[in-house]
Amino acid sequence: MNIEKFIQRAEVLHKRLADLYQTASVLPWISPDLLPQAFKELYNTSKIVQLAAEELYQQNEELVKTRNWLEAERQHYQDLFELAPDGYLVTNTEGIIQEANLTAAKLLNVSKHFLVGKPIINFVLLEERQQVRNELMQLSQSDRVRELLVRLQQRYGEFFEAALTVAVVRNRQGKEISLRWMLRNITERQHLESAIVKDDGDIFNDRPIHKHTKGETIPLNPLVIWYVCQGLVKLSTYCETGEEVLIGLATAGMVFGSSLTSLNIYQATALADVDLVSIYTAEIAASPTLSHTLLPKINQRLQQTESFLVICGRRRVQERLHHLLQLLKREVGETVPEGTRLSVRFTHEDFASACCTTRVTITRLMGKLQEEGIISFDFKKHIILRDID
Repeated sequence: MNIEKFIQRAEVLHKRLADLYQTASVLPWISPDLLPQAFKELYNTSKIVQLAAEELYQQNEELVKTRNWLEAERQHYQDLFELAPDGYLVTNTEGIIQEANLTAAKLLNVSKHFLVGKPIINFVLLEERQQVRNELMQLSQSDRVRELLVRLQQRYGEFFEAALTVAVVRNRQGKEISLRWMLRNITERQHLESAIVKDDGDIFNDRPIHKHTKGETIPLNPLVIWYVCQGLVKLSTYCETGEEVLIGLATAGMVFGSSLTSLNIYQATALADVDLVSIYTAEIAASPTLSHTLLPKINQRLQQTESFLVICGRRRVQERLHHLLQLLKREVGETVPEGTRLSVRFTHEDFASACCTTRVTITRLMGKLQEEGIISFDFKKHIILRDID
């Protein structure tokens, strides 16, 4: 029985009791036979009211239990919020702080009480505030979680390098109602990463050097990643027709290995004499230092592979060759008085495989570029690129 039915029956009971009272008092000559029936009806009705009251009592008990459970859950999540190892803030859409946990207050050197009502932008260094404002404007247009790397100023303290992860909270209508922030002090991490970049040599110098001469195929092991100390390695695969396809160039300071690709056919060839260092993937998983060191190098290889994919997607062969020369200029170019010299000698077959065309076509196009003065060759037959932008 719901509350509406209970109210309706209570109103009917009240009306019947009022009618009985009026009848009994105003019409004293009413037949006595009607009184037992009236009392029976009154008893049944009151029984219904009693059952309804018991049901309402049980429902109320369940509501009390649910409320207590919800309060316990709320306190549980409030404790998680307060005692989290990272700083957490809740702001309105303008960045005014509404809630803050203990870690955030400690990071900013401000008590929680004084944090509430303050704009979060007040803790960002002056020269970086416009960047944060621009990021927040972009954030309001999407639901992407953003991470901002900024410097935060402590109250009565020094600034520190911080990572701010911010997400938008929207209501059911999709309207932006608040922002949730996670604050982390990454000063030590930044110093660690800087030290790692400086100490690449220290990490790899104590490992044995594997030497491969020009033209030699480098053995690949799925358990090993190769680090190029010196030289240049061509990374390629083969299509269904048996033609070689160039998919990457690993220069000094870069890494390669079969574990970094899903291709069934993956070949590494020394384009010049190379010195390599082997790193087992198990070592990388066990060493945060190695992981931090190799991650940007793996990212560099990924970006280069995407560049080769863009080249293959060009419709005209002339455009593919143009962009390939530009890529090689960035990867293996060295400045000379005549322009930019490619430090490695590439064959027309290498260009053909990278451009997905024939050697004859490349020979014709290279001849045309030479006639136009865009490229030339030194005495070792290395290509020198002049202005081909």
